[in-house]
Amino acid sequence: MPAKNIVKEYQSGGYYHIYNRGVEKRDIFLDEQDYKTFLSYLKFYLSPPLQGLTLKVKTPPSRQLRNHAETIDLFSYCLMPNHLHLGVQQHTQKAIASFMQSLGTKYSTYFNKKYDRVGSLFQGCYKAVRIKSEEQLIYLTKYIHLNPPNINNYPYSSYGNYLGKFNQTWINTSTILSRYPNNPHKRYQSFVEESDLNEKTTQSFSLD
Repeated sequence: MPAKNIVKEYQSGGYYHIYNRGVEKRDIFLDEQDYKTFLSYLKFYLSPPLQGLTLKVKTPPSRQLRNHAETIDLFSYCLMPNHLHLGVQQHTQKAIASFMQSLGTKYSTYFNKKYDRVGSLFQGCYKAVRIKSEEQLIYLTKYIHLNPPNINNYPYSSYGNYLGKFNQTWINTSTILSRYPNNPHKRYQSFVEESDLNEKTTQSFSLD
């Protein structure tokens, strides 16, 4: 029997919880530069090509990087020392597979070169859970944003976008905040911080 969420239910237009962690549960982000490099890759892959973004880490001219802005919407993320969570919508049936291959390969190459290591960085292929209801979609963002112990001051999460503290243009908050008319930032914050995740929801989004 395959491991949990290895088998993907790919659907055009579908919403998904994407997650992965380091091989043997080892850390995949060791310092501030690692987090910022991963975020720079997200920004590069998900920003419209006309913005002319370039990566801080040089790429050989022979390998042109593929942009995924037209096929992937990222609506939430959280990077933790040994794992990561992404909430995405794909607009074509295989967009996630292409995007995660680009992202995983690029970051693994950076990490292995920086720390003089070889071999797999992640614990196998990424896992994907298809979100099947509006309630599950909203609770997914809550689950992702509640990962850090101090969520209001954690710099490697999309939560600040939802509170109006900053605006990462490659994060689509409208999908969730449109559910909260009249002071959406405050109402979403109340939803995240003033009620607990139930056991069933936590189990459905957990890494194990």
